[in-house]
Amino acid sequence: MKLTLSAVFITAILDAMGIALTLPIMPSLLRDVGMDGTTGWALGVFIAVYPLMQFLTAPLMGSLSDRYGRRPILLMSLAAQMLSYTFLVFAPSYELLLLARAVAGIAGASTAVVSAVIVDVTPDTQRARRFGQLGACIGVGYILGPTMGGILGGYWVRLPFVAAAGLALANLLWTAWVLRETKPASEEREATPLLNPLAALRWAGQFPSLSPLLIVFALITLVGEIAGTIWVVYGEDTFAWSAVTVGISLTCFGLFHALAQAFLAGPLVSRFGEKRVLILGILADSCAFFLIAMATSGWVAFALTPLFCMGGLAGPAIQSLISSAVSDQQQGRLQGLMGAITGLVTVIAPVLASTTYFATRSSQPGTVWVVGAGLYLAGLVIFAVVGPRADDRKRQSARYDQHQNEIPSP
Repeated sequence: MKLTLSAVFITAILDAMGIALTLPIMPSLLRDVGMDGTTGWALGVFIAVYPLMQFLTAPLMGSLSDRYGRRPILLMSLAAQMLSYTFLVFAPSYELLLLARAVAGIAGASTAVVSAVIVDVTPDTQRARRFGQLGACIGVGYILGPTMGGILGGYWVRLPFVAAAGLALANLLWTAWVLRETKPASEEREATPLLNPLAALRWAGQFPSLSPLLIVFALITLVGEIAGTIWVVYGEDTFAWSAVTVGISLTCFGLFHALAQAFLAGPLVSRFGEKRVLILGILADSCAFFLIAMATSGWVAFALTPLFCMGGLAGPAIQSLISSAVSDQQQGRLQGLMGAITGLVTVIAPVLASTTYFATRSSQPGTVWVVGAGLYLAGLVIFAVVGPRADDRKRQSARYDQHQNEIPSP
C-alpha cells in the first residue's frame, strides 16, 4: 500500500505544480507569443481555462475510474499531462498555448482518481489522515511550482515546461510500475451522461446526507480561494510589504499549512472525530479572517499563521465525512463531483474576491476578510442544522477489510 500511496501523492504534487508553475512566467510567456497589447484578458483566460476544464471533466474521470478501474484512467491522465507540458515548450501562438493549458486541466482532473484510490486503500477511520497528507502534498506542489517556474523561467521562459514534462514522464513510469488496481472494472452502465457536472449534482441529491456536506465543502474551498486571491495585494496595501516580505509570508503560510494537514489532521480526528475537527478548523479560520481584517501591522498577519494553519484541518475532515456518504463502488463518481466543485469555485472565487476587495479598498479594505469569515460561519450553521448522523464505523471497516483482500500486492 505504501508504494500505491507514493504514486498518488507524487501525482498530487505534480498536479498542484502544474497549476502554480506558470504563475511567475505568465506575463513573459504571453509576450513571447505576441500578446503585449491584450495581456489583461489573455492572462485571465489562460488562468481560468485550467480549473474550467477540471470542472467539466472531473466527474467524467471519476465515473470512468468506477467503470474501468483507477489504474488505466490515472495512467492516461498522466500521459496527457506529460504531452501537454511538452506541447507548451513548442507552442508558437496564444491559441495553441491555450489548447495545451486546457489539456493540462483535463489531465489535472486526475485528482478525483487520486482521491478515489486513497479511499479504496484506506479504512474509514484513517481517511482524514490520508486526506490531510494529500492536502499537504498539494501544498508542497503550490510551493515548489512557483519556485521552479521563477528560477528556470529566468533562463528561458519555456524551460519550466521542459522540467515539468520530465517530471511528468518520470511519474508516469513510476506509477505504471508500482500502482496496482484498487477498484476492479464494473459491468454496470450509467444512465446519465458522464460529461455533465449538473448530472453529477442531481446524482448527489439522491443521498440525503451528502448535499449539505458538499455545500460545506464548496464554502470551505471558496473561502480558501478568497485568501489566496487577495493575500498579496492586501499585504502590499495594508502593511506596505515588499516583494520579499510577501514571498516569505507565502512560504511560511504554505509550509505550516502543509505540516498541519500532514501531521495534525489524522491524530486529531482519531481522538476527537471528523465533526469536531471540522468545527475547530472553521472556527480557527473564521477568527483568523476577522483578526486580519482589523490588523494594521504586518507582524499580526505572521502571528495569525497558527490559526490559519488550524483552519486547514477543515478540508481533510469534510473530505473524510463526504467519502463515508456513498458506497465504495461510487467513490470515483463522488470524488469527480468534488473535483468539479473545486474547479468551478476556482474559476468563480477569484473574480468575486477581487471585485469585493477593490470595491471596498479605499474605505474598508478588510471587508473581504469579514465576508469570508461570514461564509465560513454559514457553512458551520448548515453543518450543525442538517449535517449527517454519526457513521457506522464497524460497517465501513468491514467493507474495507473485505475489499483489501481483493487488491493484489504490488
